[in-house]
Amino acid sequence: MRTEIRKAYRKPTAADTIVLIKANSDLDELKFNESELEYIKKEHRNKKDVVVVNKYKNRCFVVFGETKGVKCKKLECFRDLGNTSRIMVNDAGISRIVVKPLNATKDEIIAFAEGMSLGNYQFLKYKTGERRKENALNRIEIYSNKISEEDIKEFQVLIDSVTFARNMINEPDSYMTATQLAEEAKWVGEKTGAKVEVFNKKKIESLKMGGLLAVNRGSVNPPTFTNITWKPDNHINKKPVVLVGKGVVYDTGGLSLKPSNFMDNMKSDMSGAAAVIAAMYAISKMKLPVYVIGLIPATDNRPDGNAYTPGDVVTMYDKTTVEVLNTDAEGRMILADALSYAKKYNPELVIDIATLTGAASRAIGPQGIVGMSVNSDIEFMQLKRNGDAIHERIVEFPMWDEYKEMLKSDIADMKNIGGIDAGAITAGKFLEHFTDYPYIHLDIAGPAFISKASSYRTAGATGVGVRLFYSFIKAKALETDKK
Repeated sequence: MRTEIRKAYRKPTAADTIVLIKANSDLDELKFNESELEYIKKEHRNKKDVVVVNKYKNRCFVVFGETKGVKCKKLECFRDLGNTSRIMVNDAGISRIVVKPLNATKDEIIAFAEGMSLGNYQFLKYKTGERRKENALNRIEIYSNKISEEDIKEFQVLIDSVTFARNMINEPDSYMTATQLAEEAKWVGEKTGAKVEVFNKKKIESLKMGGLLAVNRGSVNPPTFTNITWKPDNHINKKPVVLVGKGVVYDTGGLSLKPSNFMDNMKSDMSGAAAVIAAMYAISKMKLPVYVIGLIPATDNRPDGNAYTPGDVVTMYDKTTVEVLNTDAEGRMILADALSYAKKYNPELVIDIATLTGAASRAIGPQGIVGMSVNSDIEFMQLKRNGDAIHERIVEFPMWDEYKEMLKSDIADMKNIGGIDAGAITAGKFLEHFTDYPYIHLDIAGPAFISKASSYRTAGATGVGVRLFYSFIKAKALETDKK
């Protein structure tokens, strides 16, 4: 279900309304009677930040916004308040709500609406009958002269993009094959004008992408390699920013088979690919003046009779030979081919994003993204700032050269795993081998797919990475405008 965002031009009088305030003194501007005012103040004293007043012809939700702390923390509080309000609005059966900020900044208003709309997401495609219960809320209107129509358009595109990513990830493997994932990317081209090229298995074989082909050997479904290019006439960068997303549409672990309780959510192993496809949609839909390319290697990983095996030696796209010691370390195999392929563009920066290692998830859980960088300190700091602002936070891990020693092989150029220690880092060091440009690696194994809702991050796919990439590319465009 899509949540529609609109700008309201009339002051809400009879409509169901959410009023954003920061202190009791702001209540003086609202036409509450004495008993209503006393009720609101009493509830707020009892630590309730959202207080609903039933005025019979309509409901008014009074939201006390956060006033303390650094900006990024306050914005996240507003998102949480948006989701809390959204739950109450749905419980009241309200389909249209008007948000009226009395004392909030533009960023706080957007953050509040973001929490409402992202929290309102549902994946109901496979629900039937009474079990298919849609949320009542389907339209949010914002009444504020701080918010323009262009702001609303951008906000709607970004929410739609996160929804797009979540939908792709929540689809089962029976539908979201590598071929279907490529079709999703083609849709982006049809809707935005971005150029989309899809390599089929024959083309991938001709390119000798050995890592992608090796992982695909156990599958009856063919692999794909998709290129989404956004290069507007007014692009500000001569060399492109390249985003690479891991597209393992289902991961059994291959012959290094996962236990069944570690396999049930492995449809989400293409969360990186979904983030890149959806971010490319947002970037091109908003016509950001930045030359960006998205690369998506895609396949499933299964233990069929011809599957690649522990002990195999695979020749990669760049001719590196890799000794495979664990077929469940398949994401790095397909990403390595894409990272090598990216060299042909002479990129100014490459960022990959992947549900790559359990080690990353165990290290920091779903609260953040593990990030590593090579020759990209300035860009990495910008990406971290963007992550802090939207609460897709990045924790930096080292990329020290000593970790390369753990990847040495006796029979090939390198191994595909480094041992039991520092698994997230050695995975990053493996990928670094296939780069010769400024490079950032993002491991989203923790936050990409969650079993229980966490505020506006609904259970299942979170769509992490979409807002991060969009804000990073937009910041790049704005920084150039300032120069």
